This record gives sequence, C-alpha cells and structure tokens, in this order.
Amino acid sequence: MTTSTPDTTPPENPADEGAKPFMRTVKSFVKRAGRMGSGQIKAREELGPKFLLPYQPGAINFEAAFAGAAGASGPKDANTATQRPVVLEIGFGMGEATAQIALTLPGTNFLCCEVHEAGVGALLKRIGEHNIPNIRICNHDAVEVIDHMLPMGSLDGVHIFFPDPWHKTKHNKRRLIQSPLVAKLAARLKVGGYLHAATDWQPYAEQILEVLSAEPKLKNRALPDHPELAGYAPKPHYRPLTKFENRGIKLGHGVWDVVFERV
Repeated sequence: MTTSTPDTTPPENPADEGAKPFMRTVKSFVKRAGRMGSGQIKAREELGPKFLLPYQPGAINFEAAFAGAAGASGPKDANTATQRPVVLEIGFGMGEATAQIALTLPGTNFLCCEVHEAGVGALLKRIGEHNIPNIRICNHDAVEVIDHMLPMGSLDGVHIFFPDPWHKTKHNKRRLIQSPLVAKLAARLKVGGYLHAATDWQPYAEQILEVLSAEPKLKNRALPDHPELAGYAPKPHYRPLTKFENRGIKLGHGVWDVVFERV
C-alpha cells in the first residue's frame, strides 16, 4: 500500500514541467517502522545485486537495467529490453500482487518503487521463489525516481494500487494521486500508454477519477465502452485479487479501478 506526505521539493525541470513553482508537492510514502525477517534479509543479500536498482540523479538505461529480463522461459520474440514494454509501479507493499502481475505479463518489464525495507525484502523473496526475471526494484521515493530517472515518453504504463486513502478530510491533502504528480506521470507515458489506479475507498476513487479527468494528456479508457460504470473501469485481467481485497469483498466493500490512456 502506498502512502504519501507533503514536501516542499520544487519540480525537477521547470522547462519540462512548467515554470510555475509548486507550493507543496507530495512524496510517495510515509516512513514506517518495520523489521525484515531472516528470509527477506537473505533474499536481499543474494538477489539484491541483480534486482535492486540504485537511485541515480540521471536517466535510467532500461536496456542495461533489464538485461536478461526475458529469462530462459521468457517470450520467444526478437524484442530487446528497450523494446519490451516498461510499467512503473508506485508502492507495492509486500509485493504479492506485483509478483503475480509480472508472472501474468512475462513480456513486460516492471520497475517497482517501494521505500519500506520489509516490502522490498518480501518481493525479492518472491522473485527468487517463483523465478521472476522481469522485475527491478528501486528502494527509493517514487517521486524522485520519476523526477530524475525517467525520461519523458519512456513508460508504457503506471500502476498505483491501493494507495493510502488518508480517510480524514484534514488529511486528504496528503493523498498521493493529485494533479502535480499525475501531470508528471502523463508526461512520462508514451502515447497510448496507460495509468491504472485502484482503491477500496470510494471518496478517494471519486477524487482519482476527477484528477485524472482534469489532466489534458489523458483520456478515460472506460468511456464510452462502459458508460454503466460511471467512468470506472472493469478490473483488468492482470490485476489479481489480493487476500485483503477478497476479505473486503466478502464484507461488502467495493473496489474501484480507474484506467486512463495517454493521448
């Protein structure tokens, strides 16, 4: 689950993002205490050198970062690492859904940002257990990764699943999905690329739909094909139902998917 908190960091490139200064922007997380288990520590030691990408104040080289991502059992095609689709995931929690999605979409490379050490260790452990070659993890604030490592028009998709809803009205300003971040993400999507957010908190779903609808570089994929869903999207096949989500559904809780496309 992704969380966020206000910061005062200015936009990384005024020429690209517009010269207006931001009074406040958001980070993609709030630091929380958490201890890594022995299995997670071992996974980090053994798999970290291959699957962890260090933060750098310069554009990422996708071909080098995802070298060997197709794996021995990967898709039999002529695509290079650069040509394979790249999806950014912001905040993957303990990585259960991330691992399942990467297995479901073996022809796609996933750049996954998470600041919590236990979650990073857990996903590395899953990578080792299931031999998942197409994930790379950046153990750093996703906003800084977006600002400094991702060139414009470099992404085929963005996943933001179950970000912290900050239920109290006075805390709504801390929510991750707000116009400045969405503008950054839209600029880094290729034409035809997508931004997929999911939440189980209806007021946040309404805000996400409103914010994405206001971004001129994006259009709603659910319209006009599913007018009965009022702008929300059917759950895409690649997003699995987590244990948390299944428990919520049994209790009558809703889940809202919002999928927009770069135009």
